[in-house]
Formats: sequence, structure tokens, C-alpha cells
Amino acid sequence: MDPFVSGIDDAARLVTAIGSVAITLAVYRFIRARPDLSVRTRWLAALFAALVLSVGLLSFLANLDGNGYVPGLQTAVRICVAALTLVSAAAVWMNLGTLLRLPSPGYVASEQRRLALELASALQRYEMALRGSNVAIFTQDRDLRYTSVSKPLFGFPVEKVLGATDGELLGAAPSQSAAQMKREAISSSEPRKGEIEVAEPGGPRWYDLHIESLRDLTGRTVGLTGAAVDVTERKENERHLRLLMRELTHRSKNLLAVIQAMARQTARHAGTTDDFVEQFSARLQALARSHDLLVQESWHGASLNDMVRSQLGHHLDRDNSQVSVTGPDILLRPEAAQNLGLALHELSTNAAKFGALSVPGGHVDIIWAHRPVEKGGGIRLEWKETGGPLVAKPEGRGFGSLVIERNLSRALDGEVSLEFAPAGLICRVTVPEQHLSVGR
Repeated sequence: MDPFVSGIDDAARLVTAIGSVAITLAVYRFIRARPDLSVRTRWLAALFAALVLSVGLLSFLANLDGNGYVPGLQTAVRICVAALTLVSAAAVWMNLGTLLRLPSPGYVASEQRRLALELASALQRYEMALRGSNVAIFTQDRDLRYTSVSKPLFGFPVEKVLGATDGELLGAAPSQSAAQMKREAISSSEPRKGEIEVAEPGGPRWYDLHIESLRDLTGRTVGLTGAAVDVTERKENERHLRLLMRELTHRSKNLLAVIQAMARQTARHAGTTDDFVEQFSARLQALARSHDLLVQESWHGASLNDMVRSQLGHHLDRDNSQVSVTGPDILLRPEAAQNLGLALHELSTNAAKFGALSVPGGHVDIIWAHRPVEKGGGIRLEWKETGGPLVAKPEGRGFGSLVIERNLSRALDGEVSLEFAPAGLICRVTVPEQHLSVGR
């Protein structure tokens, strides 16, 4: 053989041997680096490495022809290569279906893009849900500096929260309880929760904090994750409920006193037991109607217009009504509403028995208006009867007159007058400004 050609042939065999060793080492390193591979995949890779190594060994032995050829060695290696080739061919055919089902690079890239879009869409929905709720999700590092936050927190925009600590945002004293809770969650690796009050520009707000430690892939604690739930409305409702309970206790005592006095006065002026039961029941119902209006407004007050209509509804809600009501929308405080409701009941009862509402041609005008500030403010209400029987000033005072003149003026700390004009009864009531409410 030409020496030049022989040299090239020897060099090719040597390169083949070196390449086969390199491929074998690469496959071995791949198997070691991927412990997640299945046993079948690992065996296939091992067979491939053994086949490549055998081919390289055969090429290397062929180079020893002129340097101490060992009889029968190349033949033995060829037999091993043939056996490995047969085994590898059988293994490939046995796993051909699995290999054919392997995704192509294009399919993998397409699936990655699809999953990325789905993840971005889910993240967008998650952020929208958080923005529309009263929950803020955040993470902090071990130094308690905010690393992420889903929405403005504690009245600060997101860009100001990121990188800051609670002490830098809220001050050392207000943030002390929250910082201690978070340090305990990091050190103990157990969840923590509690409430904190934050002084924000619009007023104090309450947050319910839920804290858990945050770990990396190795299980090492790298910070914390948490949720801050704005519970200000709940705290205000709790405070209002406590106020209502105290108010209810106070008003229950007052109500029992009013009912007791009502029972005594009704019994004093009632001629018979039947009269007492009838009058007392009617007055209790009038008191209950006033309380119904107050309950509807959670005891913040009652509308004067609603109060008039609740006490005179049976006269107003019919054709050819004999009652006219005129006045602006005004809200009365609970005590004023309760006493004025009783007075309106007594006036309507008296008018139905003896006054303008006892005859078809009679009429009652109920008018109220705001008083000028220079005259003390508040409102002035007038009850005026016309077209009824002639009125004469009574010699004595019944329960109705006591409720209207004495009790109402004392409860309202205002002026109450009853004028028994021949053409009809006129009652004027002045309600001071402190008995008017601005509502909720």
C-alpha cells in the first residue's frame, strides 16, 4: 500500500478511536447528570455508548498491524461489535414506537409558547382579581424589604413599597408588631397572622396579615410571602355594633320608662278597663311604628316625612284624603323621632274623635320648614285643623295634652304650643338644630 495512503488510513482509525471515547464519556456524563431519566432510557444510552466504544476500540487495534499485531484480538472485538450491534438493533426496534412519539423541536417550541401565553393570561386574571379586591399579596426578603407586591399597600404606590421596609413606610413604632410577626414566621418557618392599624392619609385603616416563610428549590428560607386584607369596614361595623348594643341598652331602659309612664297616665284617664286596653294598645303601636323607622336606618335617625306618614297612614292612603303634608326632607335624631311620633299619634287620635277628621268636610294641614340660623336654626312644624266642629278650650288636660305640651317640649328642649281656636286646633312645635341628624 502506498505509504501516504496508509498514513491517512492510520490517522482516520486513530481519530475514530478518539472520537468514540469522547462520545462514550459524553453519554456517561449525560446519564449521571440526568437522574430523572427512566431505566429503559438509561439502558439505551448505555448500549449506544458501548457500541460506539467498541467501534473505536476496533479502529485502534487496526492501527497495531505493523506494531505487534496480536492474533485473534481484532476478530474477538469484531464479534463483540457484531453482538452489540444486534442487541442495539433489537433494542431500537423494541423502542421504536416510543422514539417516534418523542415530540419534535418545533412542537416543543410551540407548546412552550402556548404555555407561556396561558401563564401570562392566568397571571393577568390573577392580578385583575387582586386589584378588584381588598387583598394585597406581597413577598419580602430576610431583611424584610418588599420584593414584590400585587397592588398599592398601606396607602403607598407599588413603586414606593418595593425595596422598602415596614419601618421606612410606616415608622418604627407603628410597624413594630408587624415586623415582629414577620421575623417569627421566618425564624420558626410557621405561619403567623394578626391585625395592624395603619394611619393613612384618608384616615386609619385596619389590615389582617397572613404571613408564611418563603423557600427556594433547596428548601432554604429566603424570605416570606404574605397577604394583607383590608378589614377596615369590618372593624367599623364591629365598632358600630358595640355602639348599637350600648345604645340599645340605654334606649331599652328609656323605652320601659316611657311605657310605664304611658300605662300610668292612660289608666288615670281611662274610664273602664276596655278603654284602657284600647288606648294603651294604640299608643304602643304608635311607639312601635316610630321604632320601625329607626331600625330601618340602624338608629341613625328617622325621616320626618316617613314619621308623619307612618302615624297618619290610614288617613293619607285613601281617596279624598283629609290630610295634607308639606315640608322638606329632614332627618330627626332617635329621641326626637320617638317623642314626635307619639305626639302625632295623639293629635291624629284627637282629630279623629273630636276634631277635623271626625267629619267629612274637615281637613288637617301638616307643614314644616327650616328656621333661619339667626333664630337658632332647627325646624318649625305646624299642625292646623280646619272645617271641623267648633273647638272650645278644655277645662282639664288629658294624656294627649300632656304628651304634646309637657313631654314633647321637655324631650326636645323646644317650644310647643296648643291653640284651641274655634275654627280648629293648631299645634306648633319648634325642634332645635341639635335634634336633627345628617344621616349615616
